[in-house]
Amino acid sequence: MKIDQFEDMIIWQKSKVLSLLVYSKFRSCKDYSFRDQIQRASVSIMNNSAEGFERRSNKELKNFLFIAKGSCGEVRSMLHLSLELKYLSGEEYKELMDYAMSISRMISAFIKKLN
Repeated sequence: MKIDQFEDMIIWQKSKVLSLLVYSKFRSCKDYSFRDQIQRASVSIMNNSAEGFERRSNKELKNFLFIAKGSCGEVRSMLHLSLELKYLSGEEYKELMDYAMSISRMISAFIKKLN
């Protein structure tokens, strides 16, 4: 499948869903700095994949995908903490973690394909 715009990228589509889930699940979290950080990290995944695509260079895309992968790791790290702090139920944690892990694997595969 040819990707004509960043919105066609499955990585971008899935990371948008992850961002929406993060915003939804942490909407009522009173730990504002935690909430802000996990929201920004989740949005960073989709924005960096979009920005890298728009640069129209495989080298630049790869660099931005590495940044997106780092942000995905940040989200996963914070999800572990959110479970320990009881900001999320076990079921909510699993749902978000499954999304984040899937995105991380997809980013890795895309980076390998660009090499």
